[in-house]
Amino acid sequence: MRKQHIGVLFGGVLLLVVAMGISRFAFTPILPFMRMEEGLSFEEGGYLASSNYIGYFVGALGAGFIYRNKKNFLLITVVLNVLSIFLMGLTHSFLVWILLRFIAGTTSGFIFVLTSSIIMDYLATHFQTRFSGFLFSGIGIGIAISGLLVPLIEGIFDWEGTWIGLGILSALFLISTLVLWNNISINNGEKVEKTRDTKILQGFMPWLIIAYGLEGLGYIITGTFLVDIIYNIESLRSFASFSWVIAGVAAAPAAPIWMMLIAKYSTVRVLSIAYILQVIGILLPVFTQTSWSVLLSAFLFGFTFVGIVSLSTAYARELFPKQSGVVVSALTTAYALGQIIGPILASSVESYFNSFKAPLSFAGSIVTVALAILLVGKWYSNRKELSKAIEVYPHQR
Repeated sequence: MRKQHIGVLFGGVLLLVVAMGISRFAFTPILPFMRMEEGLSFEEGGYLASSNYIGYFVGALGAGFIYRNKKNFLLITVVLNVLSIFLMGLTHSFLVWILLRFIAGTTSGFIFVLTSSIIMDYLATHFQTRFSGFLFSGIGIGIAISGLLVPLIEGIFDWEGTWIGLGILSALFLISTLVLWNNISINNGEKVEKTRDTKILQGFMPWLIIAYGLEGLGYIITGTFLVDIIYNIESLRSFASFSWVIAGVAAAPAAPIWMMLIAKYSTVRVLSIAYILQVIGILLPVFTQTSWSVLLSAFLFGFTFVGIVSLSTAYARELFPKQSGVVVSALTTAYALGQIIGPILASSVESYFNSFKAPLSFAGSIVTVALAILLVGKWYSNRKELSKAIEVYPHQR
């Protein structure tokens, strides 16, 4: 890759570090400290998480309608995102936290969709599509950074100082991207004329969207409460923050590794492996509560969820190469809808059974259903395509 291409890609990575790794997922390791020092209940933690995911839904949906000045619009949303991180540490009002998490979620949705669309289109234009997986490593790098820094900063400046410190770091990453993207012009998106062939809700795509939405519902239960669950198992409390570092370390190289696999195997087959490994990771703490099981659970969580994100997003763009913004928006919106429902259902299930095993079992079953839909959808859409081919070329039967 040319130096310019590397700079553009790395700038995109930094934006995902901010919007996904820090703005969205730093909440997971900070939540136990907020719950302990502010007296938040498990249910209130779920409301804060869901507020963020409702915002993410709004942002992901809205991003599909952004065609012009994508770069400038994107950078403005990053500024708002960074402010929402910083301001979390300056207030003790639950209602303000709800609002700030909503703003963080909305801007994260815009940032993820627009950054993915801009970078994938840019790399395709310069025949560098094989490097697109590296973009999603920003999610894992951000998670690793938050996992490492949260306990260190919190030990000195409490949870308030942690949010402020992460806000300052996010601002530095934004400035770095501005420098890297200084002389880069991003082409405006084009509205594709609506025809039968350009409708995205056809073929395998609807099945992929439904499976991806259920994945969002299932994985986010672990993503929101993993550290909190480990923290509340007294014998494993010392591993709580470290588990999030493990998740980040596993997530950082995940996207390139999973993308390399699709060079040898079909995308759906590789996706299926990722889903299966994720189910195993989610259910491990249900059956055994040891240090190795929770750390392996964290590792599988980080490694698989980033893989599923990168594979699904890349596959959607492959199906509709001229509509990257629309298909990524559709996928991410379904994912966000699952994330809204997930923490609320997890809180209700945990309250009813009074056990952390219940929401994890629920999450594992949901991801299993997502896998089934993915496989059935691929079989059905392939069969339908074959039937169409036979109708068009009956003499070749």
